[in-house]
Amino acid sequence: MSELVSIHPWFNDRFRHLAQLHQDKRLPHALLLHGMSGIGKVDFAKAFAHYLLCQSPENGKACGHCKPCELNLAGSHPDLYLLEPEEQGKQLKVDQVRALNEFIYSTAQQGGYRVVVLNPADSMNIASANALLKMLEEPGRDTLILLITSKMGQLLPTIKSRCQHVECHPPAEAISWLMNAAELDEERAKNILHINLGAPMEALAYIDNGLNEQRAQLVRGLADILKQRRTALEVAQSWNKLNIELILGWFYSLLIDAARGAVCESSEFVRQDDARNMINAVAKKTNPVRIFKLADKVHEERKAILLRQNPNKQLLLECILLEWAALLN
Repeated sequence: MSELVSIHPWFNDRFRHLAQLHQDKRLPHALLLHGMSGIGKVDFAKAFAHYLLCQSPENGKACGHCKPCELNLAGSHPDLYLLEPEEQGKQLKVDQVRALNEFIYSTAQQGGYRVVVLNPADSMNIASANALLKMLEEPGRDTLILLITSKMGQLLPTIKSRCQHVECHPPAEAISWLMNAAELDEERAKNILHINLGAPMEALAYIDNGLNEQRAQLVRGLADILKQRRTALEVAQSWNKLNIELILGWFYSLLIDAARGAVCESSEFVRQDDARNMINAVAKKTNPVRIFKLADKVHEERKAILLRQNPNKQLLLECILLEWAALLN
């Protein structure tokens, strides 16, 4: 038998706090889990949902062998509703939210809680967010709505004000966790975490998906442009088959490191060892305003891709790499 979703160790304290609220009958009807992406917020939400639906929790966790736990193991618990966009990166449709009404206000089939996990909450537009408001204001009895986001700024204030917030910080245990999960030494684990902005789940995905070569192509291409070994157009062409969303995310983080170094006039803020020399060179020779300007552009282009606006990939890369080439001129 497979295991129920378990929480990551950095969520233990928050999990215990919510479990105590439940035992004290003070659990709110809506929780907003927010924090950076890639730290396991969805697993946290699902693990708490499994605990809440379990008939015989053991040591503050779902037992794994009662009827509700068996249903959760099979992914078929009738009182757990997972709500997400029909396609990754798309908006959550208003009809999808309205379909929650019957679930929210019905009687729990297993006689306990009804739990909704909505991820990501920032995928709601104004119409779908407004459709959720009534349910947040007047939820059914023994109902919990778990909203998850890494983009708090994109949520309506009316949604945020109707939820109890659970802030999820970057985990201090990330290095040791990644060392164990991927069998890495400390230095390698630190470097991969820095590449992935400290997010352990994204760092593990980086290893599992073999992204080292794509990362190396990014760093090599940027260095070649600055050293005039290749033109921006040549590098853009060589990147054509790479995952552009990943490339732009890494490029953005490199620029932020360079901007920090330029503002503080110190290399101690550069955390990405595989590009340290290049970042230090840009930080020393470039006005931080220019670096931030390019970083903003890269961020906006990446956001356009995440929103499926389908820009011309080749033209996009050429434009930002030409600006990169101009940084040292």
